[in-house]
Amino acid sequence: MASKLEYAVEKLLFASRWILAPIFLGLSLALIALGFKFFQQAYHVFHDLIGMKEANLVLTVLAMIDIALVGSLIVMVMFSGYENFVSTIDAKGSDTLGWLGKLDAGTLKLKVAASIVAISSIHLLQKFMDAEAIPNDKLLWYTILHLTFVVSAVLMGVLDKMSFAQHREH
Repeated sequence: MASKLEYAVEKLLFASRWILAPIFLGLSLALIALGFKFFQQAYHVFHDLIGMKEANLVLTVLAMIDIALVGSLIVMVMFSGYENFVSTIDAKGSDTLGWLGKLDAGTLKLKVAASIVAISSIHLLQKFMDAEAIPNDKLLWYTILHLTFVVSAVLMGVLDKMSFAQHREH
């Protein structure tokens, strides 16, 4: 009796991983929203290019890079999360991603942390480009927040290296 109950519970637990599938699919909707915002920014750049100041162009391009980084982060989390926690993606042919199937949960966390640092760097650069309009205490807090992300990412990398790196196959 106990072994049948144990088997049923284990089967149910294993099948519950499919609850994540709609969540990963929902991330593709966020990717569509980001794509829309990216092309909205691109439209505004080309529409206003003649009268646009160089600093505003740089800020807009940085915002577009920020959108691209967030989109890349979504793709990475969507595919590797699905691959690691739900099911193997069976993508045959030339349209495959080289890293697919090679990112474990620890590596994914490190890549997410690195992406957050990159996104934070772009936001901080945007703030410094408009530094005259931002009070010094706010700039200081933006810098402290960014450095918090940097230190967190570095510490995550160090902990990962100390704890789990020897168990991974490269």
